[in-house]
Amino acid sequence: MRAFGKLAIVQTKLYLREPLSVFFTLILGPALLVLFGFVFGNEPQSMFNGLGHLDISVPAYTAAIIGIAGLTTVPITVATRRETGVLRRFAATPLKPITYFLTDMLAPFLLTLAGILLLFLLGIVVYRVRLAGHWLSMIGGLSLSTLAFFALGYALAGVMPNARLAVVIGNVLIIPMNFLSGALIPIEVMPEGVQAVSRFLPLTYVVKLLRGLCAGAGWGAHAVDVAVLAGVLVIGMALVAGTFKWE
Repeated sequence: MRAFGKLAIVQTKLYLREPLSVFFTLILGPALLVLFGFVFGNEPQSMFNGLGHLDISVPAYTAAIIGIAGLTTVPITVATRRETGVLRRFAATPLKPITYFLTDMLAPFLLTLAGILLLFLLGIVVYRVRLAGHWLSMIGGLSLSTLAFFALGYALAGVMPNARLAVVIGNVLIIPMNFLSGALIPIEVMPEGVQAVSRFLPLTYVVKLLRGLCAGAGWGAHAVDVAVLAGVLVIGMALVAGTFKWE
């Protein structure tokens, strides 16, 4: 436990030294809120069942944060450390691999949740965003979604030979996914063809789950979304076990 605590502190300090990582986890969500809040406001609309644009968009922005953290921040960090020999040094110590993985995930996980909390607080205070869901239920949905995408990120890092390629592939995956899943643009305003494509994107199920839980729906109403994300988590973990390399 002592080794875990010390390593967790070190990992957090290293994470905070990366400006892009801090921006995407802490600043991106509030920046999106201010930008789209200025453009669209938060007046109730019939297409959103009486909710405002920001009422449904704030949970969706959290999905964007999770997706970016999982598919860019995590694989780039892991690939860079492997490329520079940091992971090889960890492998040569008595440290158990599970301890390293847990501490490595802790910093981005907690900072992602902190960025989402900041987004929620700003939305409630400034734009009167309505969140009818129970906070424990919302935290559960956020945790499942984050762990699922972190598993994908580690799997991506396992197959990428270097950090440069991890940057390219991560962005190729997450940028179109953010626009097509409903994370940045409400799925209700998209053409039917785009909505059909969105069903094949894992981020779509994060958006649907978080929007539903934040609106007060129960987990039973989102059984498909939960099942898909749980499947992504299991598959991602299996890929990590088969592809992760210390050097």
